[in-house]
Amino acid sequence: MRQLVPAAGEPDLPGLYAYPDLPAAADGRWLRANMVTSADGAASLDGVTKGISSDGDRRVFALLRTLSDVILVGSSTVREEKYKPARQHELWSHLRAGRPATPPIAVVTGRLDIDPASPLIATAPADARTIVITTASAPAARRVELARHADIIVAGETSVDLK
Repeated sequence: MRQLVPAAGEPDLPGLYAYPDLPAAADGRWLRANMVTSADGAASLDGVTKGISSDGDRRVFALLRTLSDVILVGSSTVREEKYKPARQHELWSHLRAGRPATPPIAVVTGRLDIDPASPLIATAPADARTIVITTASAPAARRVELARHADIIVAGETSVDLK
């Protein structure tokens, strides 16, 4: 565990969360996970995370989203948190040089229980379309409907295989 807040002054969050130096043999791909929990292990309060996260948590979360190529989220979180496309964070926009202004959000859903008219699907920018990862057994008509505004990936027959 690292101390993120120095004794005095504002921490260098981009420096603390910079991409790792990978060995020459590495393929350059890596995964970062981030979440908040309460002292008793709860991941939400009244169905959303805002009640258990601080301003500092949200600042780190915004930075991690800025650094991401794709943000992976489950469909329950999308519905409960009323997800929208990622927003550009003005403090760190320079960290996205050479990439779209925001990363796409990838939603994992075996049943395609996502509203095609939701802001996450309907208002995603063309260069960061929402990605929906689902199953072959998900309703075909819903898959066609979502494909008008989202990229669809079929990853498994009856359950999503994230590999």
